[in-house]
Amino acid sequence: MNRHVIKSVEPGSIAEEMEIEPGDVLLQINEQDMEDIFDYHYLINDDFITVLIEKQNGEEWELEIEKDYQEDLGIEFEQGLMDDYRSCQNKCMFCFIDQMPPGMRETLYFKDDDTRLSFLQGNYVTLTNLSKKDMERIIRYHLSPINISVHTMNPELRCKMLHNRFAGEALQKIRRFYEHQIEMNAQIVLCKGFNDGEELDRSIKELSQYMPYMESLSVVPVGLTKYRDNLTKLELFGKEDSRKVLAKIHQWQEVFLKEKGTRFVFASDEWYLKAELPIPDADYYEGYGQIENGVGMIRSLIDEVQDAVNERKKEADLQQRSQSGEKHHITIATGVLAAPVIQAATANITAVWQNIHVEVIQIYNDFFGRDITVAGLLTGQDIIHQLEDVSLGEYLLLPDVLLRSGEEVLLDDLTVTDVEKALQTPVHIVKSDGASLVDAVLECIRSNQ
Repeated sequence: MNRHVIKSVEPGSIAEEMEIEPGDVLLQINEQDMEDIFDYHYLINDDFITVLIEKQNGEEWELEIEKDYQEDLGIEFEQGLMDDYRSCQNKCMFCFIDQMPPGMRETLYFKDDDTRLSFLQGNYVTLTNLSKKDMERIIRYHLSPINISVHTMNPELRCKMLHNRFAGEALQKIRRFYEHQIEMNAQIVLCKGFNDGEELDRSIKELSQYMPYMESLSVVPVGLTKYRDNLTKLELFGKEDSRKVLAKIHQWQEVFLKEKGTRFVFASDEWYLKAELPIPDADYYEGYGQIENGVGMIRSLIDEVQDAVNERKKEADLQQRSQSGEKHHITIATGVLAAPVIQAATANITAVWQNIHVEVIQIYNDFFGRDITVAGLLTGQDIIHQLEDVSLGEYLLLPDVLLRSGEEVLLDDLTVTDVEKALQTPVHIVKSDGASLVDAVLECIRSNQ
């Protein structure tokens, strides 16, 4: 019998109501053992279940629980997957982890390629280490969606790009999912001279054959750091390269819209910024199905900021103080890629609240190399070094993508407190949505009543 130690219990949950506590052990559901989180999610998907719990004093409690069909019990396990994480067996030519410098915390070098994380957290996986047993469990439990890092539908090229002789035959698992109506999303990391051009055409065409269960495909450009010694030589996509990629994707979108009623394949926002082309309108993104993959994130932010500005304008007190004589100055620091977008978004705020001056400063990534332009890979030391002689105003805003999930630690292990002390300025961490950005900027008015 497998033993799964409970780490925490959500307040107000079924588990709390049943007096399940951290440190208790989940033994069985419906008299069945559980190997991992796949089994757990399958077994709790019923409106009446029997749960066997071992209390910390050794007593065993058999609990009969009546609940909604897919309602969770509200427990988190010490091992998030109720099993060990499975590491990646590939050595992809574009892998970011292989491009990191030595001396960083150990967890940053762990490569996951675990399909259970795809189901639970939306991670993209290559399917190369998906066992036959897990394949059958996914099909039997009908777990979805599964997010797949495809990169190319050419089996030989995929073996080369992933440096794994089994990578090509792993593509057959996509067909198996399709045959059993498992929902999927796909991703292609585009590498110049390898899987672009005609190879990209092939991949888009072959993946589209798995619609509607293959729901979407995103194409993102490869990211290259300065730490690429002894790795495959890769080139960045320039402005004209990016325009060619976008033209190809737009051509396919026209075909799919006409034949299927959906664009299916989408380019990440970075392509539009590299190509110096306008970001499409919200309708183009068809509900933002791949926003976590950088597809439509900018449009969503711009529209959310405008909506929040319009809503906040209705607050009479804020509107009155927007005309007051007191001036406010704050600074926003972000990556090179996002800086122009944040500048445009905050201009919509300061057009209404004219007594606020917002300075947006782009931080160059000297730690990984200046070709890395996304905010999520900035380090505390780069922020400090580039802002230490700048007048930052009342406080500094930083995006939450800089931080390790649930903590206030940046990639280089500096904390938000370290940044505050070094810059002698209060730091406010801002969530990624537009409303949070507007409220963070307006906080200087609210806090000075």
